[in-house]
Amino acid sequence: MVGANYGANEGPASCMPMDWGTLIPLWFLAKQNKWHAEVVIVTPSREISLQKLVTFGEVIADTAKFSGKRVAFVASADQGHAHEVDGPYGFHEASAEFDSMVRRAVVENDLAPLFELPPSFVENAKPDSLWQLAILHGILKRVQMKSQLLSYQAPTYFGLLCAAYLPVESNENGRTA
Repeated sequence: MVGANYGANEGPASCMPMDWGTLIPLWFLAKQNKWHAEVVIVTPSREISLQKLVTFGEVIADTAKFSGKRVAFVASADQGHAHEVDGPYGFHEASAEFDSMVRRAVVENDLAPLFELPPSFVENAKPDSLWQLAILHGILKRVQMKSQLLSYQAPTYFGLLCAAYLPVESNENGRTA
């Protein structure tokens, strides 16, 4: 883990402001649900390999289990950013294809195929989500959960997907429900 310095070495300009990818999920979790908790914000760098981010997700899951605390993990990021010719990134059919692959991966409860995509395809699709999904995949390797696709739309040049993952509980016979 590393700290990030933003703008200046000290004072008000040195604090990195939270972006929409942090503020919106926190608003829904905290304000709407009267939820109060400690918050750790992680912004994965695209310079870190997807495999290392998967491993980081495994560490998060192990640490959460060891802590004995109830933990929620939010992977907040847009999908492909090249859905419209007039958008800031132009149009590329890879955006819709990437979004479709993410939807399928969520519905099938298997994110693994997303981490085998060619880098050129990912570059053309222009997603923000792949790195956060890698961390989520690591968590899912340690904690058995069932996915539920809640919504998907591409209202503008980028795609939006909302899903929930809930732990699978074992009954007294050791079977999962």
